[in-house]
Amino acid sequence: MTIPIIERAGPLLERYRVLLCDVWGVVHDGIRAYPGANDALPRFRKAGGTVVLVSNAPRPGPSVAHLLDEKAVVREVWDDIVTSGDIALTHIAEAGYRRLYRIGPERRDSAFFEGLPGPHAPIDEAEAIVCTGLNRDRHEQPEVYLPLLEQALERRLPFICANPDLAVHVGDDLLPCAGAIAALYEERGGPVFWAGKPHPIAYRTALQRAAKLLGGPVDPSQVLGIGDAIRTDLASAEGAGVDALLIAGGLHREDVMANGAIDPVRLADLLAPPAPRPVAAMVHLAW
Repeated sequence: MTIPIIERAGPLLERYRVLLCDVWGVVHDGIRAYPGANDALPRFRKAGGTVVLVSNAPRPGPSVAHLLDEKAVVREVWDDIVTSGDIALTHIAEAGYRRLYRIGPERRDSAFFEGLPGPHAPIDEAEAIVCTGLNRDRHEQPEVYLPLLEQALERRLPFICANPDLAVHVGDDLLPCAGAIAALYEERGGPVFWAGKPHPIAYRTALQRAAKLLGGPVDPSQVLGIGDAIRTDLASAEGAGVDALLIAGGLHREDVMANGAIDPVRLADLLAPPAPRPVAAMVHLAW
């Protein structure tokens, strides 16, 4: 079946009560807000809808809110924010880990690292590894961490992935993320806790937040997931039994875009079974 390609999402959004919306690639491009999202999401909320942003950012929710402010994303875009950073911190607290080997840029992800129960631990003393990203994502590739992962495998250390994305666009640059390191570890038999999309905990947490905001359970038929990544966003929606809208101008733009528009043939190839199927696709979110 042909996937509908739309230019305006208003008529589609009006069919739903709750939006579970990705952030990077939908609301902003890593540098600045998308004007269409700044318009469409507040319109949806003004009409009575609820928007929960679901981000694989390795930061606590308040830190993401501050980052959105810096990128000129208007506060009227969202009702609540669920982040993989918060999910990871909750898991660490529940597991009782105290000594953690840290991977990730300390300055950029300081809001996350400040929430950990103790200082950085050497790998031979650590109870687990926590990873927010590559230490130098503009100058390294995930394979740099293979010797470290081999040491961790010897002790079967749990690996807590605070950002399950494999890669992300920052402007025009595509940079590797923590998920790429976690995938290498898991491929070698290492135990990984994935703190965000596409794993069920992300949308489950977001739906719990939506239910709390609305004062009762949310019917899945009234929920639309919005995202730019098949592996994380569309798969999360499929796993939760909700519809999805693909934003093609984000992560997959080089796969499906031609001359600023979606190529239907390339889109169909990208979403060929067994890929999750969205109800529609559009270049960027717009009402």
